Amino acid sequence: MNNIYEYGVYGKTVKHRLYAGDKKERYFHLYHSISKESAERAGIENRLNQMTLYLKKYQNKVKEFGPGFEKYFNLHYDEKTQAFVLPEERCSVVERELDLAGYFCIITSEKMSAKEAIELYKSRDTSEKLFRGDKSYLGNKSIRVYSEESARAKIFVEFVAMILRCKMYIKLKEEMKNLEKKPNYMTVPAALKELEKIEMVRQLDNVYRLDHAVTANQKTILNAFGLDANHIKNYASELSKELKKAE
Repeated sequence: MNNIYEYGVYGKTVKHRLYAGDKKERYFHLYHSISKESAERAGIENRLNQMTLYLKKYQNKVKEFGPGFEKYFNLHYDEKTQAFVLPEERCSVVERELDLAGYFCIITSEKMSAKEAIELYKSRDTSEKLFRGDKSYLGNKSIRVYSEESARAKIFVEFVAMILRCKMYIKLKEEMKNLEKKPNYMTVPAALKELEKIEMVRQLDNVYRLDHAVTANQKTILNAFGLDANHIKNYASELSKELKKAE
């Protein structure tokens, strides 16, 4: 399998038809994720433990259980009283689910590698989450305006904000690939919070200057956008001149 390091999964691509009468060839991109396997196996084991505890509560009692229990257990009943006696785990079913843990598949009609397919899937997933997040971090859950014109203006501004946020996300993600460690300040909210610390103050000579030097974390964030400490100093100097003129 081809390694896809940035996503922590292993993938391969095979060419096959979706069904017998399918006239179009498809590309099946098969993946296995170690972290996904660990989470799914833990989920299966936890679910079985909970079901076992539930079944034992009704031993020697008359009780009917749904198909969910019958999937994983052979349920034994007393022939005379019809009381539930004991559960017997269906080992082959459980082992089958455990063996499949961590695997997933993406199907495309266009030829591409497993890495290209998962990158495309991840990018679309990010876009969908971004628009869904419009209701939360951009305040679009409640428009809070009184006219259609105001609503259109607000939605337009939010749309532009989402484009900028998405661009920042991509730039920060690309910069993360060049770093040895994965710092927690390279997310959009954390990066903005870190950059907000860059401030100008008016000093005793009535000239605005940076309050303090650009930190190492801020330099890393700025580098993702093609900027450095010198850019900040120049912008601060120009802004200081504009403020002095305005006074």
